[in-house]
Amino acid sequence: MPVDPQIQALLDKGTGVPATHTLPVPEARRQYEARIALMATPAAVAEVSERHLAGPGGPLLARIYRPHGTGPFPLVMFFHGSGFVLCSLDTHDGMCRNLCAGAGCVVVSVDYRLAPEHKFPAPLDDCVTATRWAAEHAGELMADAGTIVVAGDSAGGNLAAATALRLRDEGGPRLRGQLLMYPVTDYHTPGTRSYRDNAEGYGLTRETMEWFWDHYLADPADAANPYAAPLRAACFEALPPALVLTAEYDPLRDEGEDFAARLQAAGVSVQLTRWDGMNHGFLFWVGKVDKADGAMAECTAWLRALFAEPAGPADGRQGQARP
Repeated sequence: MPVDPQIQALLDKGTGVPATHTLPVPEARRQYEARIALMATPAAVAEVSERHLAGPGGPLLARIYRPHGTGPFPLVMFFHGSGFVLCSLDTHDGMCRNLCAGAGCVVVSVDYRLAPEHKFPAPLDDCVTATRWAAEHAGELMADAGTIVVAGDSAGGNLAAATALRLRDEGGPRLRGQLLMYPVTDYHTPGTRSYRDNAEGYGLTRETMEWFWDHYLADPADAANPYAAPLRAACFEALPPALVLTAEYDPLRDEGEDFAARLQAAGVSVQLTRWDGMNHGFLFWVGKVDKADGAMAECTAWLRALFAEPAGPADGRQGQARP
């Protein structure tokens, strides 16, 4: 179908804005932070606090969102997107509030180290460390250590999927699910049909993805590492159930759908939804774009249903498989 009119209006407003890959990193970061003023007011939550925990590269900041009600609540570890290089806790604050309120869960948003200052695997190491910390300190968070989901959008979806792989391979903690919103799952080369069809004109471009990957990896050979590119894992068994959202006009559409197919082929429970007419990053526009509202509702409904189910023998099971 054609680009959704509400998305097209946003694309039109961005006409003339310098492409991300043409900017120095500090300027690109300022450009993305400026988006916050354009976002809708998110859902209300009961409490937001921040904690510093011991990270592998020094103190690691986490922002904790608690829903209304009496805990312990399910726990979602959230890793923000934007190419491992851009964005922050603040750019994704609204997304975390909407997940927290809509799913009735504690959300821990992780301020992982960014590239190019900190290349792979530093951001992933932070996400894995934070997830283990949250499991160990679940009582302090009013959360249930037995009901942990990793979640993220774009590069954050990559980090969520890679965290699930790492925790499977390294003995836990157990995960109940992975929520992957238009995730980065593979390197840009050789690329997919959607990389070619949506290379430019829809916000995120192929050139910007190449720029992100160049900043994230110290060596292109690192793209063969499944913890950098989860689609390249040799084994998808014993991974937690997944909801994978993709967007029709997104260079990353096909690799997200390929990742869902690999999970499903390995016997993992997967719900895959392609949001027609949408482009990469559309979940920033909850409250502004009708289909973004629908996608957020799908995320929170999936989480609520997952949390309501008793943990089965395969949910978050730690196998011996190696990528």
